Formats: sequence, structure tokens, C-alpha cells
Amino acid sequence: MFELLLTMLERLGIIVTVAFIMTRLSFFRQLVNRQQIDRKQQAYAILFFGFFGIIGTYTGLAFSTETLGFNRWITELNDSEAIANSRVIGIVMAGLLGGYKVGIGAGLIAGIHRMSLGGFTAFSCGFSAIVAGLLAGYIRSKYKGKRISVSVALLTGALAESIQMGIILLSSQPFSKALALVESIGLPMILANGVGSALFFLIILSVINEEEKVGAVQAQKALSLAENTLTHLRKGLSLESAEETCKIIYREVNASAVSITDMEKILAHVGLGDNHHKPLSPIQTHSTKQVLKYGNLLVAGKNDIQCQDPSCPLGAVVIAPLKKREETVGTLKFYFSSDKEIDNVVIQLITGLSSLMSHQLEISEAENASKLVKEAEIKALQAQISPHFLFNSLNVIVSLIRTDPKKARKLLISLSHFFRQNLTATTAKWTTVQEELKHVQAYLSVEEARFSDRLTVTYHVDESALSYLVPPLSLQPIVENGVKHGLKDREENAQLIIEITERDSDIFISISDNGIGMTRDRIRELGRDQVSSPTGTGVGLYNINKRLIMMFGNQARLHFHSEASLGTTVSFSIAKKLNKDDKTYG
Repeated sequence: MFELLLTMLERLGIIVTVAFIMTRLSFFRQLVNRQQIDRKQQAYAILFFGFFGIIGTYTGLAFSTETLGFNRWITELNDSEAIANSRVIGIVMAGLLGGYKVGIGAGLIAGIHRMSLGGFTAFSCGFSAIVAGLLAGYIRSKYKGKRISVSVALLTGALAESIQMGIILLSSQPFSKALALVESIGLPMILANGVGSALFFLIILSVINEEEKVGAVQAQKALSLAENTLTHLRKGLSLESAEETCKIIYREVNASAVSITDMEKILAHVGLGDNHHKPLSPIQTHSTKQVLKYGNLLVAGKNDIQCQDPSCPLGAVVIAPLKKREETVGTLKFYFSSDKEIDNVVIQLITGLSSLMSHQLEISEAENASKLVKEAEIKALQAQISPHFLFNSLNVIVSLIRTDPKKARKLLISLSHFFRQNLTATTAKWTTVQEELKHVQAYLSVEEARFSDRLTVTYHVDESALSYLVPPLSLQPIVENGVKHGLKDREENAQLIIEITERDSDIFISISDNGIGMTRDRIRELGRDQVSSPTGTGVGLYNINKRLIMMFGNQARLHFHSEASLGTTVSFSIAKKLNKDDKTYG
């Protein structure tokens, strides 16, 4: 009996090998971590554990009830033979990790195979394999949300084998052979399979715990890097912030080079290859474009880097997306001399770091948005007390009091509405297109009176578009910009066209004038930077553009079209799916 126990424990080396292999499989990791697996993965698990059970059968020892000896590896059995085996271990693991379905499925596969080998215990051993899967699945159900311990695995393996011995005694014939079999192999098999189940589980937990420790170290490293780069990323994704960020990361990680891009070009590259991977160079690699398009991490080899310099020392790259509000805005790239240097630890670090950097960029945008709101409040307050606009408006009204009292009264009401709307804009986050249009009309009624017959305003407005929401002061500053800068020198026939159209997927808004127009260089600056002028602070269009992008995404940015002496059109569109009725405004 003791010799049998030692022999079976020796053959548990196969169990150790299988356990290590299984830790490499993704579906198996999900089972250990008690995550849900789909039907395809469940089928894989049943087949794998069932095959594991078959291995346990073949690595057993044939036992003869006539000679009471063990003599060979198993191929087939005669009527006086049975098997001392470790089949139960695979089935118990299936039930403990995968539940009833995986346990019973693996038991069926291993059990049917055992029946095919024959012997007087063929049915009892095959049936007990199914019972073992059912037992392990039941025990797993008692540990909902918890990871099963090594001691539970040991007791389950031993209990499953004990039940098999009982089934053999109850159902195998003749009873004398069944009793002789159980007396000879019962205790060694109970001990060996209990220890084997515990050993299997111990190896799995050790490997996974070690990887979790490595993951924790990488997470700590990612947090440290994120903290060190926070000061720079608060400025947003720019040439300066990207270069400083890459320098910090390059010093702390074992990579050949670190690079950051936006959607179109390289912002910074630190490390090997910096003599030809230069900032402001356009993105050329298909791999980077794929990450920008789909927003998923990608590992690329030498051929996929597509560097135009044949002497480039960079042989592999991991590319992770940088995102704002789930929208990809750039990439973080770790270069290596060979793809052999890229392992799961490296990928975990890059994944965590790119996620943290994405959050930092969102925080940066929120901080900038807060500043823009303050600037909007200041601009609104300035408009309330703007001496030029106020004096010009009052002069027009004074001149009309005697000649056209009704028009003077109407202008006073418009002026009052204009100032009241400005005051509301300092506190509200949202307003309707209709309220914005009223604000514009109040402003233009005063300007039309001041321009006398020189200014004509035309409205093309879809009534169905008026209920949609926009940030306050989205239209009036654009209109004011057109009047003050575009039409100021026009002696006659000054025209302003305001179009608000509901389309299939968005609301389109444009303001056009037939003024002096702008140069292309001026257009490139507008909306991206605060462009100063002799008659303004330059914050208006910049503010609007940033708030639209912040609230609706990049697709809502301002578009400019202008030709010298022909006029300027400023337009933007807001996707309907992003314009929900539950947004609060007041």
C-alpha cells in the first residue's frame, strides 16, 4: 500500500506540468478569478479538464485482483483488473473552478473514456467521475464571490475519491473483487488524489499571486510616473508637455525610446532614434494609425514600425492610446530593440500608464474649461458695462426718442434683454438655441439701428432646431465679431446671414458676413489661440471653440471659411445623440 502511494505521488509530476500550462490560458485565469466565461470558453474548459482526467487515467497503474499486484501502464483491462489513478484531480478542478456544467462535462468525458477501457469497475468508475464533477460544482457554489483555498481543494479531492470507493463497493461485481480492490488501493488513492488536488491548486495560486505582485509593482510604478508627469500634462497635450513627459518616463523604464503623438504628428521622441524620429514629423506607421482609429493597445514588430531610416535601432514597439472622454487624442509609444523584450509585465505597465495619463489629460481639460468659464463670466460682465456699446446704444435711443418713440422703446427693451441674457450666461451651463437666438436678435436690433440702413440681417432658422441645447454665449460673440471686425468698414449693403438647420444627425449653425474677410494665417489662429486685436481681447472665439469641444467633442469645433473682400463664415455642428433633454440649465 505504501509503495502504491509513493508511486502515485511520483506521477503527480504530470499534474504539476499540466497545472503550469493551464496558468498560461486566459479562460483558466478567468475561472480562478471567478470571472464569467462565455460558452466557447466553457466548452474549451470542459474539453481541457476532460482531457486532463483522461491523462490521469492513463498515468495510473493497472491492479489485478487475482495477483494483487501492479504491473504496467494502462491500455485496456481484463475482467479482473482495475486502475489506481489520479483521474479525479482533473474532474475536481473542473468543478471547483468552472462550476456544475464544467465539472459534469469533464466528468462525462473522462468517465466515458474510463468505461471504454473495460474491467469489472468500468461502470462504477465512469459513473463516479460524473459524481465527482457534481460534488466539486456544489462545493464551488458554496463559495460565491470567494476564491477557494488549498485546504478545500485537498478535502474535495479526498472526498471525491472516497465516494468513488463507495460506489465501487456498491455496484461492482463480484463483491469480493471490489472489496479486495478497495482494501488495496482505497487509502493510497484517497490520500494521493487529495494531495494532488491541493498541489494543483497551490501551483495555480502561486503563479497567479506572483503575477499579481508583479502587476501591483507595475501599477505602483505607473502611479509614480503619473504623479511625476502631472505638472506637465496639466498644460494639455503639447510639444513642451509631451517632451518633458517622455523624458521622465524614459528615465524610469527599461525601454529603448519613448514617444508621444497627437492625431497627426509626433510631439516628442526621447531615446534611440531621436536623430530621425523628430517632433512635428507626420505619423507614418500604419500601426499608430490603427491605434488612433480603434483606440486599442497594439504591439508591432520591426516590419510594422516602417521607419524610413534603414539604420534605425528600434525593432519593436508597444503603442497605447491616450484618450479624453473615451475619444482617442494621441498615443504613448514604448520602443524596444527587439520584440523579445516585450512581455506581459511591460504591457501591464504601459496599459496602466496610458490610462492614468488619459485621466490627467481629462483633468487638464476640465481645469482649462473652468478657466474658460471664468473668462466667459468676465467677458459677459465686460459686455454689460462696455462703455462703447452702451454709449452707442444710448445715443441711438436718444436720437430716436423724438423722431420715432416706438422704435426707441423697442430698442430699450432689446437692450434690457441683451444685458439680462449676459447676466444669466454667467451662471448657466446650458441654454436652448432659441434663447441664444433671442440674445443675438436683441444685440442685432441695437446694431441695425446704429448702422441705419447699412446693415441687413437675414435669418434661416428651422423651428425644430430651437429646442436643442448649447453652452451660453455660443452665438452672440460670433455675431459680434462679424459686426465689429468684418462689417465695420463697409459703407453700404452690409449683410449678415444666420442659419440654424436641423439635419439627420446634427444641428448645423453658421454665421456669415460679406465683410473684409481674413487671411489664411489669421484663420489658422482663430479658435486655437487667443488672438488679440485693437478692438478686442481675443478670448471670444477661442472660448467658444474650447467649450464646444469640451461639451460635445472635437466634431463640434468651430470651422472658418473666409475670402478677402468677400466675407467670412463661422460654423459648427452639434450631434443630436450628444444633446440630451436631461441636461440642466437655468
